[in-house]
Amino acid sequence: MNLTQASKQVVTAERAPKPIGPYSAAIACRGFVFVSGQLGIDPASENLLEGVEAQARQALRNLSAVLEAAGTDLSSVVKTTVFLKDIADFALVNAVYAEFFTRDYPARSAIQVAALPKGGLVEIEAIAAAPQDL
Repeated sequence: MNLTQASKQVVTAERAPKPIGPYSAAIACRGFVFVSGQLGIDPASENLLEGVEAQARQALRNLSAVLEAAGTDLSSVVKTTVFLKDIADFALVNAVYAEFFTRDYPARSAIQVAALPKGGLVEIEAIAAAPQDL
């Protein structure tokens, strides 16, 4: 299969933090939106929030903002990956996650990592179904 530039669309989100490296907030391609990992960074201050619950909540708000910029929302998410600095925080992050995903849950993986950018405690990425016109 030959993937051309015309078959993908870069998604930018004004209400989410700007990417901190050479990557896009999301890419819409072939019926899906692939959202880059979102940290618990407040887009207004560009600072990482304190504590794993606050970071998880903000990461999910940022994820939601990116999806909205792509013309979709959390209800279209089919898969998430949750990266945790400490797997012992799983229950705390899971409780926050349940505030955002309340039914028809997406598939999910949660893994502990050695470190996250900017000293983050949690990062969440997602794949969502794209709107019909993308």
